[in-house]
Amino acid sequence: MNVKVSGCIVTYNNMRTVGKAIRTVLENTGCDFRLYVVDNGSSDGTPDYIRKNFPEVTVLETGRNAGFGAGHNFILDRLDSDYHAIINPDIIIRDDVISNMADYLNTHEDAGMLSPRILFPDGREQVLGKKIPLPHYLVASRLRGKKPGKLLSEYAMLDCDLSEPTQIQNATGCFMFIRTSVFRQLGGFDERYFMYFEDCDLTREVNRISKVLYYPYATVYHEWGRESKKNFHLKRIQIESMLRYYAKWGLSSK
Repeated sequence: MNVKVSGCIVTYNNMRTVGKAIRTVLENTGCDFRLYVVDNGSSDGTPDYIRKNFPEVTVLETGRNAGFGAGHNFILDRLDSDYHAIINPDIIIRDDVISNMADYLNTHEDAGMLSPRILFPDGREQVLGKKIPLPHYLVASRLRGKKPGKLLSEYAMLDCDLSEPTQIQNATGCFMFIRTSVFRQLGGFDERYFMYFEDCDLTREVNRISKVLYYPYATVYHEWGRESKKNFHLKRIQIESMLRYYAKWGLSSK
């Protein structure tokens, strides 16, 4: 497969997890691949740590906490790849999912972005929304118990056959695999979202010009901490992003 793939991890004081993410991505990716790390003003020495331990990675510093979407957009003009992976610093890769997804996009021109299967590191499934994040779904997600209820199951499409690639309305930003041309055409993420809902927004934008597919043939592992549930500041940011999202898209399910 003669294609170029790029990837980007945005960090902000992620020293605890980012080394594992970088190592697993580099060790398990077999295609022509270039990894960028954009640091959003970390104070824990993350940029120097990465430069010392992973010299093959391109490290760029914004000099400030610019936010998730703005951090990923920071490299947009540098990309010369065919496909691009948006990767959280708490992602673990155990096989060559990047080449796998590149192969799929290479033979399915109608697809613009893929969302892989996402598990906890111990192999449990992460129940993540795949439909438009309407308020009742978000409440169900926030109040989730040990087993997903009816609304959360509907939101995550647990009642659907997801054994084959399936178009979805909402893809999680912890790992997205997008055509670089589509990412560039859209101007990257909408930077009005500092954090949260920028992934929902990008999914809708991609679906306007192409298709976003849940892709079950690739699996990544996510050390999901749900920090907004524990941190009042992050909860406030999440609510602000939610209001921006509804102001832009309304409450329609289409």
